[in-house]
Amino acid sequence: MRKNRKAVVLVSGGIDSTTALALARKQGFDVYALSFDYGQRHRHELEAARRVVASLGAMQHVVAKIDLRAFGGSALTAEIEVPKGRELYQMSSEIPITYVPARNTIFLSFALAWCEVLGAHDIFIGVNAIDYSGYPDCRPQFLEAFEHLARLATKAGVEGAVKYRIHAPLLHMTKAEIIRAGSEAGVDFSLTHSCYDPSPDGSACGSCDSCILRRHGFAEAGIPDPTRYANPTAGEHSKA
Repeated sequence: MRKNRKAVVLVSGGIDSTTALALARKQGFDVYALSFDYGQRHRHELEAARRVVASLGAMQHVVAKIDLRAFGGSALTAEIEVPKGRELYQMSSEIPITYVPARNTIFLSFALAWCEVLGAHDIFIGVNAIDYSGYPDCRPQFLEAFEHLARLATKAGVEGAVKYRIHAPLLHMTKAEIIRAGSEAGVDFSLTHSCYDPSPDGSACGSCDSCILRRHGFAEAGIPDPTRYANPTAGEHSKA
């Protein structure tokens, strides 16, 4: 067993990052949760991040404030319409407008910086290469490249004292498999938030890509979906 059991876990408040947090704790890591106030179009995911960290527990939870609205280029950081009502196959056929340029590279860089301060060697990220396969920063090649970068770009890495590891335990899981794994690890999914375009009261729209994937995942997992949808029937037609 590794002597150093500290890990920085990226937590957005969604299903995937919450499950990654639960799995890191299940593996015995002392987790340090890291979330980002990056200029996203609503605050509900940050509120969810705080809820899930409080529920699952962490040594510390930091919310780093950065502003990716300075660059825009995404429906999540600019006044661009969020796609609605798409079929599942359409979501993986191209890089969607909800992709935030270089977001995972930026987030992992912050996590790596905190690792250096903490003396931690491990980072957990809830990326998935099956759902949203059009996202370039959710691929195994990207994670391997970042591990290599971490060895080159840090004091501990250059000195040979540390080999940083990027853990992506959900990388090859379907959404249903992620939900089952999270449920087994003690996740309360009613605390999470996935919607890209929620109502002011936090109700999920039910028809953005993220809502459709969430609904589909719970149905396939055979687990009741605890999400509050503004339109309960929106997105039900979507299929693989």
